[in-house]
Amino acid sequence: MDKIRLTQLSHGGGCGCKIAPAMLADMLKTLPQMQCFPDLLVGTETADDAAVYRLNDEQALVATTDFFMPIVDDPFDFGRIAATNAISDIYAMGGKPILALAIVGMPINTLPLEAIQQILQGGASVCAAAGIPLAGGHSIDAPEPIYGLVALGLVHPDKVKRNSRAQAGDVLILGKPLGIGILGSAMKKGVLDADGYRQMIDTTTQLNTAGVELAALEAVHALTDVTGFGLLGHLLELCRGAGLSAHVDAARLPLLPAAIGFAQQGIGPGAIDRNLASFGADVHFAAEVPVWQQRIMADAQTSGGLLAAVAPEQAEAVLALFHRQGFAAASIIGCMQAGKPVVLVSP
Repeated sequence: MDKIRLTQLSHGGGCGCKIAPAMLADMLKTLPQMQCFPDLLVGTETADDAAVYRLNDEQALVATTDFFMPIVDDPFDFGRIAATNAISDIYAMGGKPILALAIVGMPINTLPLEAIQQILQGGASVCAAAGIPLAGGHSIDAPEPIYGLVALGLVHPDKVKRNSRAQAGDVLILGKPLGIGILGSAMKKGVLDADGYRQMIDTTTQLNTAGVELAALEAVHALTDVTGFGLLGHLLELCRGAGLSAHVDAARLPLLPAAIGFAQQGIGPGAIDRNLASFGADVHFAAEVPVWQQRIMADAQTSGGLLAAVAPEQAEAVLALFHRQGFAAASIIGCMQAGKPVVLVSP
């Protein structure tokens, strides 16, 4: 077990494994629209976090799946991170999780049985913390380790939080600090110390439970979580869905302290460059915004924070809700405004 490094068994890790947003859009553009299913409240139209299907006047089913390759070497931590990340999509729709199924692909001739067991135990521990059963799943013998969940939840049909309902003037609140992908790259290089690893684990295993309370607030107009496309990519999805632009104040972004120095050194996953290339002309940085800050905003986040677009008169109350739920780093980072769907970043 001491000689096994999960991150050396795969070509990518965490949400950095995602296909670049521009390529994904090309892959999906030929899919038929689901207009013939009136009870499908949320499908693929706006690249939202989960599908939502109305069951009756009081309940809608939230369904999602998420899985990836290891972002850390510790098997138990890998399982915890993957499960937390998968369940986050339920919270991002304003839903309450009710059930999970495991997705397991393991190189059974390479990875010891004990390591596989610890991955599964880590995922189960997070499901227990979320108060839901891990009720089964599916497993295959795969060339690289893969773990994740199918997650199901419930929400009132009138309280679904889409990523496309932001309004001009809304304040943007980010629930968790940025820098997860950068810390993962530092770990692979062997330069991440124990405190940096602790920051990484504490953030990626914190369930985005605030989403349940946010669902009840009419002032929360739009909601998503920040994962593999980075803050800029997922904010662009909000802009495109609402037909608005966004302004981000780079100085107000919450950052993992351990990630700052590594970002300034240029350390980070390849997903940063793929994300920046995908954004093209839709992200505009002021000349004073340093390259390292530009990169950290495109950093692939694994199990990142909720991003909420909130009516300005309720922004402080929603920020207090995040803090009360244990998201100490939650911050107001900018606002939505009229204009074409682009992101403007000031220093």
